[in-house]
Order: sequence, then C-alpha cells, then structure tokens
Amino acid sequence: MAVLATVETPFLQAPKHRAAMTTVTVSAGARLHVGFQNLSLARQRLYGGIGVGLAEPRVTVTAGPANAIEASDSLLEKYARQAVDVLGVPGVEIAIEQRLPRHVGLGSGTQLALSVLEATARAYDQEPRSREHAPAMGRGGRSGVGVATFEGGGFVVDAGHPTNRFTTEPPAEGDWTVPPVVARHTLPADWRFLVVVPDTEPGRSGDEEDASMRAVVERADPAIADEIAGVVTRKLLPAAAEGRLEAFGEAIAEIGRKNGAWYADAQGGVFRPPAGELVEALEGCPVLSGVGQSSWGPVVYGVTDAAHADEAAGTARDVLADRGLDGEVILAHAATDGVRVFDDADRRAESADDRR
Repeated sequence: MAVLATVETPFLQAPKHRAAMTTVTVSAGARLHVGFQNLSLARQRLYGGIGVGLAEPRVTVTAGPANAIEASDSLLEKYARQAVDVLGVPGVEIAIEQRLPRHVGLGSGTQLALSVLEATARAYDQEPRSREHAPAMGRGGRSGVGVATFEGGGFVVDAGHPTNRFTTEPPAEGDWTVPPVVARHTLPADWRFLVVVPDTEPGRSGDEEDASMRAVVERADPAIADEIAGVVTRKLLPAAAEGRLEAFGEAIAEIGRKNGAWYADAQGGVFRPPAGELVEALEGCPVLSGVGQSSWGPVVYGVTDAAHADEAAGTARDVLADRGLDGEVILAHAATDGVRVFDDADRRAESADDRR
C-alpha cells in the first residue's frame, strides 16, 4: 500500500500559449462521483450527477499524427479510432504513459477517452471540442461529471437529462448530449480527499452497468429525489460556495447514503461489499467527514484538511489491514483545472528543470 501526496511540479503547470504542435502530451485527473440527484421516472429531470475532480491520480497519453492508428492496446485503439473518425484525420500514433485503475469508481473510461480525443486533436492543431464530441466517444450519456471535470476540474453538479428521453434500451453512441453544468466551485486549497482503492472485484461497467441502471431507474422511489434536492440546495451548494468542510462532508455523505438506498437491491446493500465495511470503519475517524462510495465502487472516499491528512491516511491503512485487504491509499487535492496539454518544448523544459 502507498500514500501519494499531490506535489506541484513544472510538468503540472500547463503553458498559457502555444504554437501549432505535432507531438503532444495530455494529462487528466480522476474524479469522484458522489451520486445522482434523481433516478425516478416520476420527476422531470433524470440523473443529475454530483462529483469532484481530483488533481491525482492521473491518466497521461502522448500522441502524434500518423497515416494509420498505432496504439499499444485494444482499449487505446478503440478510443483512437473513435477520435480519428470524429476529427476527420488520417490516423494517430498514441501511447499511454500513466493509467487510472479501471472500473473502480475514478472515472477512468471518460478521462482516457477524452484524453485520447484531446491528444489526437492537438496533434493536428485542431480544437478537440470535448463536450460536443464526448457522445461520439461513448461518454456523458448519464452523468456529465467526468466531462465537466475534464474541462475545468472543481466540484460540479450537472443538470441531468429530460426524463422523457429515457429509453429501456441504451441509446446508440452519439445519440445524446452531455448534460450542462449547473454549479461549479473551486474547493479550498487545504482540503484533501482521502481515496481508498481496495484490491477487490471491480465495479460495474458496460452492459452490466446499463442493465443495473435500468432496473434501478424503473423502480426508484421519487421521495428520495425530493430529499436529495433539499440537501443539494440547502446544504451542499452553500457549503461548497463558502468552503465549509464539515458541512460539505455531511452533505455528500447524506447524498451518498440516499443514492445507496436506490442501489441497495442491485449492489447488495447501501454500499457494495466490501465498501460498506470500509465506510462504516472510516466514519469513526474523527478527522474525516463525507465518507462514501464513488460510483459503483469499490473506491471509498472522505474529505479532511491538510493538517489531518496523514492521520486520515493512517487510519485508512489500518482499516484495510484489519480486514485483510490490500489496496492503495491516496491523498489528493481537488482539481483546480481540467485537462493539461504539453508539447515537446514543454517536456524539454521539464527535463531541464529536473536536471538542475
């Protein structure tokens, strides 16, 4: 197990201006997904994601123009093919330097897909128009949180989709628009998000996730949505705007549990195993608040401040060890920006700084 701290380096400071480029590096942070505002067909808007962009961990890809698609693995090739088709370019040579763990609740699919799109576009000196093209990349169909944090980081709430567009079968890729952001706040610099990644079965994705979501939506209690609406407007948004950590934590914990009531039948409890045990144990940590499960898990998170971050991380390591679980414990800032783009000159400058 390892505890990672976010450290600002020259590589992480994206330049404000750049000339046309050929080889480009793109880096995007993970995201936490707190939950949805509504999963009931009895209300006018469906979904409405709530989440936070993280500065760490990150996915990083490098791309250059090519006459065909050259990728190191099948998933990268899939996204590269979609990007090439969307952008109308002949090909791309693309490689991944840093990965996010897949299907654990950190938004790895959206961040990788949009990073490939961004890198391919920049390699041809095009604007990627990530929000516009995300549906063609198969992203943003339910929650808009991952697209929003890719664009600009921060704490975000999206508007969801009109309920009358819901269908029992998933729409074809590209046959939707990414829900707009209705609130975005930069969280205080001294806040730290504790992210616990237990080494266990991955969360749901693909067809399994689609089937589970349809089953949840078709029987979701609308009263829960009404309760969440009150928490969002009267607790969460004011706390985020005013930078009140304890109130923010209480609000996201409450929203997470109410979402869990919708998912209980699908995932085996308010939180999926073993996330439920981890949440219960971490809730006893006096320096940690807002404990919950990100998306389908198994990632569990909480929020603390810089002064108590090491104590919270130590507690998380103990909680994993006490349950015989391996895993990773990460301390991360909330992201203050979105995707970062670097060309060859930026990387050379970084290497020169490292040698000094």
